[in-house]
Amino acid sequence: MKVGVYGGTFNPPHLGHLAAARAAIEVLGLDKLLLVPAAIPPHKALPEGTPAPEHRLAMVEKLADALQLPGVAEVSSLELEREGKSYTADTLAEIRRLYPEAELWLLMGTDMFLTLHLWHEPAQILQLAGVCAFGRTEQDGEAVFAPQQEHLQRTFPGAQITTITLPGRVDISSTRLRDLLAKGEGQEYLLPAVYGYILMNGLYGTQADLKHLDLPELRACSYSMVLQKRVPHIRGTEEEAVRLARWWGADENLARRAGILHDCTKYLSGAEQLAVCAQYGVELDELERTAPKLLHSKTGACIARAIFGEPDEVYWAIFWHTTAKADMTTLEKILYVADYMEPNRSFEGVERFRALAYEDLDKALLLGVETTIQEMYERNLPVHKNTLQAKTWLRTLGVTL
Repeated sequence: MKVGVYGGTFNPPHLGHLAAARAAIEVLGLDKLLLVPAAIPPHKALPEGTPAPEHRLAMVEKLADALQLPGVAEVSSLELEREGKSYTADTLAEIRRLYPEAELWLLMGTDMFLTLHLWHEPAQILQLAGVCAFGRTEQDGEAVFAPQQEHLQRTFPGAQITTITLPGRVDISSTRLRDLLAKGEGQEYLLPAVYGYILMNGLYGTQADLKHLDLPELRACSYSMVLQKRVPHIRGTEEEAVRLARWWGADENLARRAGILHDCTKYLSGAEQLAVCAQYGVELDELERTAPKLLHSKTGACIARAIFGEPDEVYWAIFWHTTAKADMTTLEKILYVADYMEPNRSFEGVERFRALAYEDLDKALLLGVETTIQEMYERNLPVHKNTLQAKTWLRTLGVTL
């Protein structure tokens, strides 16, 4: 088993870190990569304004999630939980105890590699793990790495060292990135989820007005609240909602913003869903209190309005996008249908659904409602009363399939 250890302050984690992690996993054939945020780096003081440890940990978790390798990429809070300076030798010793049979590899950038011989207990580091150094730019290569590699292997016999050049890697220092963020710039160097997290928590001097965000910032905030695997669905729903709004004469901007935010609370726990409903005075029926999966539409609507300042039209479109209801507005119908059949959806009958969406919006809505009811019956699960009422309402209007 090969285990990579990638430590650093990650202040903040950026696309350069992501590229390095991805390359190391591929080149070294790692079975596991541990991303380890440092508590107190030995070589430098954390700059003023550094986010609290829980924020840096949360941002690194988003970096790990973006790798889309569950079970391989993990975040370790080992150094954040340990008192004192975050010495790499101590961290590797602890990881060795966790993985006694593993082949450990310590990952680092050019600057760290060139000063490795000056670190605390370098001999122990090189005894516990091989070292994989990656260049920050295409210019980092043998001319830079070779002299240090020869020196380390001569000074510490048996040291395992390999180097990786990352062509096209985003070249940005964390110091420069922090300066850019304080000026309202630099988002191109970050994962959208990390950038959204920074905006929502006001980190690095950002002062975003969350109630008046431009679309890229709104997307970033939405993506920061969900797992990466959900982002394609959110993006697909946004674009499908806009197409439908354009086709049926609804407000395209409201449809877009509803699509962006419709699943923003999808990954809250059951207890958290109930707490948000209580906070914003959402009354729940008996089924909803025992089936929290039904609640993300309601809690998402609350967050859209309370945190992001979205108008009532967006609020109600998100509120009803899971169960539907009687007397739906055009925008409410559009979001329900877009969520059901956006381009990433794949189920038997989805093509019929897509065709109906542009022929007769009410028929598409009825097909979605009746399909949901049938699925619930087949799984011996209760159907929400609003879904049943939506079916009755549409039938009363004379809608048939």
